[in-house]
Amino acid sequence: MEEGQLVFSMRQCGNKGCRFRFPAAAGRGERCPQCGNHTAVVAIPHNKRENAILHPTSSLHLELLLDNIRSVYNVGSIFRTADGAGVKHLHLAGITATPEHPKLVKTALGADSQMGWSYSRNGVDTAVRLQNQGYRLWALEDAPEAISLYSVKRDMADGRPILLVVGNENVGVDPAILQWSDQILALPMLGVKDSLNVAVACGIAVYHLSLAPSRKPMS
Repeated sequence: MEEGQLVFSMRQCGNKGCRFRFPAAAGRGERCPQCGNHTAVVAIPHNKRENAILHPTSSLHLELLLDNIRSVYNVGSIFRTADGAGVKHLHLAGITATPEHPKLVKTALGADSQMGWSYSRNGVDTAVRLQNQGYRLWALEDAPEAISLYSVKRDMADGRPILLVVGNENVGVDPAILQWSDQILALPMLGVKDSLNVAVACGIAVYHLSLAPSRKPMS
């Protein structure tokens, strides 16, 4: 456990008519926030670090271009997810906030200081430049020519680094970037809504790409 990390326990209200159950930091929560009755510790959550599932290192070189992401909190969330999924670098463009924005740290939870990032004013210029350097340019967008994210195999990039582009919450990926893209990926939607929050969609995509199987068994 890291120095300064709070220790939590599960507490439960002793009032049989309430029985409110909730997590509380050590030394707190002795009174029920619902009825004011005394509570007792009923369980100790496991140490997540000791019980973490260890994944093999992904051979995929994946970078993200966040082009004109409006919400600072979405950007912070993507920073945290990108770090967890092994993304190598974040390219920020247009109105996308950088880690210099004070509100970004609320959702990045420290990942903003761990992830490498760079900023440019023009996302199209960044996408084309990296494509010219040998990157596969893939976009996450519900476009007519898109293929399902789940049809993608890890080695479809043929060993080249992938730049996955995620666009604005309202208008999506810049049409010029879509024109340059080698592949456009979409998430299947099984319900009434036809889209997800951009940070959620990005998280699903980067984890699938990082851990997706190959077309052929890897020796």
